[in-house]
Amino acid sequence: MKSWSSPSLPSPVPGTRANVTAFDTASGGIVDVVPSSGTVRLYVCGITPYDATHMGHAFTYVTFDLLNRAWRDAGIDVSYTQNVTDIDDPLLERAIATGVDWVTLAEDQTDLFREDMTALRVIPPQEYVGAVESIPEVIALIGRLAAAGYVYQVDDEYADWYFTTDRAEGFGDVSSYDRDQMLEVFAERGGDPDRTGKRDALDCLVWRMARDGEPSWESPLGRGRPGWHIECTAIALKTLGESFDVQGGGTDLVFPHHEMCAAEGIAATGKPFASAYVHVAMVGLDGEKMSKSKGNLVLVSRLRDEGVDPMAIRLVLLSHHHLGEWSWTDEDLDANVERLAAWRAAVSGTTSVDAAETVRVVRAAVADDLHADRALEAIDAWVAASVVADGDADGARDTIRTLVDGLLGIAL
Repeated sequence: MKSWSSPSLPSPVPGTRANVTAFDTASGGIVDVVPSSGTVRLYVCGITPYDATHMGHAFTYVTFDLLNRAWRDAGIDVSYTQNVTDIDDPLLERAIATGVDWVTLAEDQTDLFREDMTALRVIPPQEYVGAVESIPEVIALIGRLAAAGYVYQVDDEYADWYFTTDRAEGFGDVSSYDRDQMLEVFAERGGDPDRTGKRDALDCLVWRMARDGEPSWESPLGRGRPGWHIECTAIALKTLGESFDVQGGGTDLVFPHHEMCAAEGIAATGKPFASAYVHVAMVGLDGEKMSKSKGNLVLVSRLRDEGVDPMAIRLVLLSHHHLGEWSWTDEDLDANVERLAAWRAAVSGTTSVDAAETVRVVRAAVADDLHADRALEAIDAWVAASVVADGDADGARDTIRTLVDGLLGIAL
């Protein structure tokens, strides 16, 4: 599956590899997310392409773009994989509801996502992989787990295949949920705790046997299609290796998705799956949860169609730290439209304000658990000082323009 076009990449800091930290959900604290040597490896769970990119999606992918840029700015090579869940129940349900072929729907929405990411200047992953194209890897991984006794078939008319969570080493370590919490969230987020024939309510589907009217593929397991979690596990193991540095996504993926991926990966390899699990908080609208059922989604493409500068949208997203839930408001957008105009005016005017300290503060803020909010405040301070300064220091203006472009992803 093709990725999207890449913006200009950040210029690394001269000298040795710098440190970058992030909050790790599994350990509950700030951890280093830079390996001692070599390339850093990142897996971020991608979209299920049945609808347009909303601000919750955009917040996630801009946040991990910031992490990608922080690593690159620090002189670290990055290997980045993102999946596309282009076969799953929500996609099939939307296809039926709209009368659009599910393949066409997935392709159209994936194209729109790529357009939105390009507009927001998100650096594309090197590996952008669909679930459908990964079915051979999924089948092979399930076979590997079956040989080790980790999967079984339920005894009913469909005989779907399930992963045995109570045998999985470290199951629960990612979320730190107790069983009651797991059962409650599992039912809310695509799980089937009440499925007849399962050995344990928390066992997760790895291969859904064919149903009438649903797409399916031949396999030694029987004709069917992949479960959700096993898709990401298989793609990550193939593209990043048996262990990698960071698995990322929204906080709604902590359980069951990332918990199940980690359990399957460890069961298959006997090694840790990801070294850190970094998550991005949910985004609401005017104080309410943003959801399709409420019809209150703020879509990137719709704002772009209305003439909103994508750089203003990106500034809104960067102005909120990834750990805190927040709500999209028109006032926030208006403020960042003004911020963008002020920044552009400052780098186009005259200034005698040196940029060195601003560069240091911005880089330190982003490297410290991705605090772009503090980085934006530092740029604001430089802009405010520049407006009242006399003189003409082209070097400072060019330095700020390059910093904002490369590290924050804002084209001035």
